[in-house]
This record gives sequence, C-alpha cells and structure tokens, in this order.
Amino acid sequence: MFTRTILGLATLISLAAAPLLADEIRPATPTRVEGARIVTIEEAKAMLDGKAATFFDMRSPLNYGKGHVPGATLIAYKEKSDYTPDFAAAQDSFAIARLPADKDVSIVIYSDGPAGWKSYKATVLSVRAGYRNVHWLRDGFAGWLAKGLPVE
Repeated sequence: MFTRTILGLATLISLAAAPLLADEIRPATPTRVEGARIVTIEEAKAMLDGKAATFFDMRSPLNYGKGHVPGATLIAYKEKSDYTPDFAAAQDSFAIARLPADKDVSIVIYSDGPAGWKSYKATVLSVRAGYRNVHWLRDGFAGWLAKGLPVE
C-alpha cells in the first residue's frame, strides 16, 4: 500500500511538472538556412576584426545587457511561434526595419546558441526580406563565450 501511494504521488508530480519541463526543452535549430550562410565563431571573429559585417543580437535586453559581441546592435526578437523550421512568423515580433537599408551589406545574426531559435527565425526573415549577405552565427553568444572572446 505504501509503495503504491508513493508511486501514485511520483506520477502526479511528474505529470504536473511535465509542462514546465517541456517549456525548457527546445530542439536544436536547423543546420542550414536557404539564402544565408552559417559562420563559425572564428569566421565571425574575423569579420568583426575586419569590420566586414554588422552584428545583430536577437536576445532579450536583459541578456544583451549582461554581455554581447562588441559593437553588436540589439534587436530583441520576440517569439511566440513554435520551434520549427516552418514557424508562423506572424506570431512573432521582429523589428526588421532596424537592419541596414542597404540589403547588400554583410550582417551577422546571433542569439544564444544552437537552440537559439530567435536568431534562426531572424535569419530566415532577413533572407525573405531580400537581404543578400546574411550570416547566421548558429553557435551564438554561448559559443562566443566558450572561445573566451571579448564581450561588451
């Protein structure tokens, strides 16, 4: 009887916690974006050093304030859509007008890392908007930090 009660309680607790855990588990982002190029941390650093691209951070203002790639501009992508390649962009908010007017300039978009859907979605939408030199730093700020690179 005691064992059955404990098992019942454990089941109830796990069922109650499942929605909370589901919110924390995100699938990894796709490994390619049609019309954009994924860049490594080293390539992004070289682009930054050579002033060959403008960097855009899609994370929240709070995370941006804790540290970001030097010179990166914050465009906090607000997502409500699913974590899928065919996400419903109309559910999200992305201030794409804050990207450069010249659609030929080189831009680098990043967020948290391989599970950072904000940067994936912003990359997709930038390509759809006609930007021709979009670079996605898929490893994101987490990858930047892991390499010990400078932050602001």
